[in-house]
Amino acid sequence: MNNKLAQNSAATSTSSWPIASILTIVFVVLKLTETIDWSWWFVLSPLWISAAFTVFILLVIFIALVMYEMFKR
Repeated sequence: MNNKLAQNSAATSTSSWPIASILTIVFVVLKLTETIDWSWWFVLSPLWISAAFTVFILLVIFIALVMYEMFKR
């Protein structure tokens, strides 16, 4: 029973891609086929936006932990 649950969990986690990766692949294909005439900065923007969001979330967590430690004393 546990083996079947592990197989379903593995199949679910590998089949779900983040939207940023899908958009990046679509934009790169459109750029390489010359369907769009965007700058590479715009083509790769889903990666930059998701990276910036991740850094923002980590920064908020870090600030919250520092404030918690300061007020704990």
